[in-house]
Formats: sequence, C-alpha cells, structure tokens
Amino acid sequence: MSDPPVLVATDARGVATVTLNRPARGNAYDEVLLHALIDGLGALQGDDAVRVVVIRGAGKHFQAGADVEWLGRAATFPPERAFAASMATVEATTRLNEFPKPTVAVVHGACFGGGCGLLCCVDVALATPAAVFGLTEVRVGVTPSPISTHMVNAMGLRHTRRYALTGERFDAAEALRIGLVHEVVEPDRLEARLADILDALFLSAPQAIAVTKRSFLGANRLTLDARQKAMLAHESAAQRASAEGREGTTAFRERRKPAWYRPPEGGTP
Repeated sequence: MSDPPVLVATDARGVATVTLNRPARGNAYDEVLLHALIDGLGALQGDDAVRVVVIRGAGKHFQAGADVEWLGRAATFPPERAFAASMATVEATTRLNEFPKPTVAVVHGACFGGGCGLLCCVDVALATPAAVFGLTEVRVGVTPSPISTHMVNAMGLRHTRRYALTGERFDAAEALRIGLVHEVVEPDRLEARLADILDALFLSAPQAIAVTKRSFLGANRLTLDARQKAMLAHESAAQRASAEGREGTTAFRERRKPAWYRPPEGGTP
C-alpha cells in the first residue's frame, strides 16, 4: 500500500502540519495529491482545535510543480476530466488563499510552478538560502492560469510577467526581493524562527485573524467567484491538450529542447 500523498498532523497546541508527501517525485502534484490537499484543508478549517497550519515538503524538495508524467496523461483526458483536473489546482490554491486561519510555508530545495502558487497563497513564507524557485509552466508548453491571480497578488504584475514568461529559475534572495517569500533563514535557525512566528500568531485572537484575512481579500477583490475559477481551469485544460502542451511534456521526458526553441545564431548556447 502506497503512502498517502499528503500527511496531516496536529499537535496539542493546535499547530497542524500539512506535509506534501511524494518525495520520490519532488512532491510534484497530480489529481490525487490535489484532492488530498483540498480534503485536508477542508477538515482543518472545520476543526476548532486547529489554530495555525504549516505546510512542508517531504524529502529533498518543497514542491516541484506539476508531475510532468501526469501532465502528459492529462493531455489525453476527455474534456470533462481534463477540466476537473485543472479545477482541482484552482480549488486547492483558492482554498489555501481563503483559509480563515493563519498559514505558514517552510521551503527547502526546489519550488517550481504550483509550489510557487502555494507560496503566493499563504500568510507567511520562509525559505532556506539554497532554495530554488521558478514559474516554469511555459517551458513545457502549459500555462499557470490556475495560480495566475495569486501570483500577481503576491508578487505584483511586473515580476509575475517576467518570471511566468521566461520560466527562469531564481534563488532565495530574488524570491525575497520580489515578494514571493517573506524571510530567508539559515537551515540551523529555521525551526527557531518558525517557532517565533507561531508564537506571534498564537498571541493573535483567532476570530480577529479570520475577519482580518476575509476583509483583506474581500475589500480588495482578491477572491475568486465560480465563473472566474471555471475560466482559469478551462484555459489550463485547453493549453495542456494543445499541440504545444503535448510537445512540451514529451520534450521534457525525452530530455531535449522543445520544437519551438530557436537557438542563437552560431549554435546552441
């Protein structure tokens, strides 16, 4: 029997730790992980004993984006299932973004694509200096539509436009500069810094936190309605099933440049 893709554990104080648990795949997501995350957050939201949620990744990485093997399979899904697959990403990130309790992410290793989307939806994001980031969807011919609004809200349109279009990788210092993470902390100080932040959150009244979060999002029109979520999911599913989407995932698996790449004059860099 395989391990669950998401682990949830709550301590006596009310700190719920949600661990993305596909370490052999860099915690890359597929439908199973996404639905486990949705269900886990739903259960924690309704648990009065939970005061704060901490999100981590098992193994060497925080979260490596979408599982490219799954993306390849998803490109052949019939329309209803393809839409549902993209809607799962929309729902998981929306649920995290609108979660009424404080949320903290602790990042190490790789954080690509949807992993960055998760960071844009938490209240506090910490990272180690060696963490590596990237909005890499376009490199495999797909689109970050499901997380696009969250990225713009967190990093601003200017930074999102650059990194979502180039697919460049960047380091923790740059993630801090553009607002993707709040602090970069040395590994030997990370747990102590997390403990300080958790203590600060426990000094804050739970209902006041919930109202504050709701007002921040609602008054600034940063929530998504059903029509907007459906539009984002449709865009994602359509691009994934396109010729570019299929070529991009195939090229990634075959460890070659995609057909749309044009090397500079004089050869490949």
